[in-house]
Amino acid sequence: MTGRRATTTLWRPTGPKELDLVRESGWRAWPPRLPEQPIFYPVLNEDYAVRIARDWNVLHDGAGFVTRFEVDSDFVARYPVQQAGGRTILELWVPAEELQEFNAHIVGRIQLVHEFR
Repeated sequence: MTGRRATTTLWRPTGPKELDLVRESGWRAWPPRLPEQPIFYPVLNEDYAVRIARDWNVLHDGAGFVTRFEVDSDFVARYPVQQAGGRTILELWVPAEELQEFNAHIVGRIQLVHEFR
């Protein structure tokens, strides 16, 4: 008997340029980091992602988006949860050089769940 593998739900607040690159991937992968972006940081709760997209991305990029996606739980367990502020401000810090491998462990497609302008 084969069961479904366990997944972890993550969210990613993003701006228009990054979202365009995700769309170009067929909603299957995050784009490589820019040189000034050594870490890819998905977040662990939707509320935190909404706050970043709405309050930061809109201000800096004119629009903010929240995506949701699933990652193989066994794989993602290698990244310890980072508390980046208050107790609900939780992120995973994925080194840029590991992003391609991280993308390979995304289960299904990245979904757009909120849009702010």
